[in-house]
Amino acid sequence: MTPYSVHERISRETTALAPRLWQVAMALHEQPELAFEEHSAAALLTSELESAGLDVVRGVAGLPTAFTARTGDGNGPCVALLLEYDALPGLGHACGHNLIAAAGLGAAIALQRSVHEINGSVLVVGTPAEEGGGGKATEVEAGVFDGVDAALMFHPGVHSWSSAPLTAQVQFRVGFRGRAAHPTGNPTEGIDALGALIQLFNALAALQPRRPSGSHVQGIITDGGRATNIVPEYAEGRFGLRGATGKDLDELISELRKCADGIALATGTTAETGQVSARYEHFRNNDVLSRLFTGHMERAGVTLCAPTPGVYLGSSDIGNVSAQVPAIHPFVAILDTYESDHTPRFAEAAASPWGRRTMLAATEALASTAADVLLDPAISRSAWSDFHAKAAAGQ
Repeated sequence: MTPYSVHERISRETTALAPRLWQVAMALHEQPELAFEEHSAAALLTSELESAGLDVVRGVAGLPTAFTARTGDGNGPCVALLLEYDALPGLGHACGHNLIAAAGLGAAIALQRSVHEINGSVLVVGTPAEEGGGGKATEVEAGVFDGVDAALMFHPGVHSWSSAPLTAQVQFRVGFRGRAAHPTGNPTEGIDALGALIQLFNALAALQPRRPSGSHVQGIITDGGRATNIVPEYAEGRFGLRGATGKDLDELISELRKCADGIALATGTTAETGQVSARYEHFRNNDVLSRLFTGHMERAGVTLCAPTPGVYLGSSDIGNVSAQVPAIHPFVAILDTYESDHTPRFAEAAASPWGRRTMLAATEALASTAADVLLDPAISRSAWSDFHAKAAAGQ
C-alpha cells in the first residue's frame, strides 16, 4: 500500500465521517464542561471510539475524565492523537476544544478504516483540563506517553501557523505576614502586610524591561485585608509567570522569590511563596512532523505559514508532551486575525461553517500524518533526531 493511496482513502473516509464528526463537535459545543468536569464529553467520545472498534481505557492517570483508546499490533511506531474537550467558565468553547476533540476522533477512525494492517499502533489520548488544570502534564507524569513516537493535534485560532509559539507557564502564591494595629491609635505597632505586597508588585513591574522576549509576570491581589481601620496583618497575591523557555521560567521563579524575600526583610514582614498550579513547559515543535502536516493541509486547501517572530499565543500543557516525545500543535484559523480566542465571538466560530471546514481539513491532515509515520519507519527516526537536537540546544 503506497502512502498516496492511503491518503486518498483517508480523504474519502473523512468525507464519509463528516456529518457524524460535526454532530459530535456540536454536541460538545452545546454542553460545555469545565476542567476535570467533562463527564458527558468523555462519555460521548469513548462511546464513539468503542463503536469504531478501538480498545478504550477510562480514568487513566487517576483522572476520571481522561481516557485512552488503542488500535494496531504494537510492533512498530506508536502515534498518539490528542483530544481536548474542556471549556471556559462563562464562555463555553471559546477556545474551540470541541473541534480539537472531533478532529482527533475523526483522524483515529479514518486512519483505522484506511490502514487495515497497521505495523505499529495508534493511541488516542483524551486530555482533560487544558484550561489551567494540566491534564496532559498529569498524563505525562503517569507514563501515558511512554513508547509514543509522535503526538499529533491541532488547535483552532485566528492564525494559520504551522507551529505553536507557546511559553512555559506556572502560577505562584505569595503571602506576607505582618502585625495588625489601629492605623491611628497605635500605627507604630503595625507591620503592613499589604504594603509589602504592593511593593512586590512595584518591584516586579520595575524589572519587566530587563526580561527577555516572551517572559512576563502578571499578578492579582487575592487577599488585601479586612477593613480600612486595621493595618493588614496578612496579604496575598497570585502571580502568573510565563517564560519563552523552561529556563526562562526558572529564572522568573527565582526572581519572584528573591524579590519577596528582599521586601520581607526591608518591611519587617515574613514572606511565603508556593506553587499553586500545574507547570506547563514551553512547546517544542517537531519540524519533521510539522512539514508533513503542513503539506497535507495544503492538499486539503489550507495554507499554513511560520508564526510571526516574537509573537506568543499563550501556554498549554501540550508543552509537557513535547518535552517527552516529538509533537505538533499547529494553529488553524476559524476567525479573522483581528479577532481573538477566549471571546464570545470565538465560541460562535467554533460552531460555524468556517469551524467545520477547518475541523475536517485538520482531521484529514492528522490522519495522513499519522499514516506517514506508521508506514515509513524513517520518519519516526528523523522526528526523534529533530527532537533530541532541539532538546540539546535548549529550544
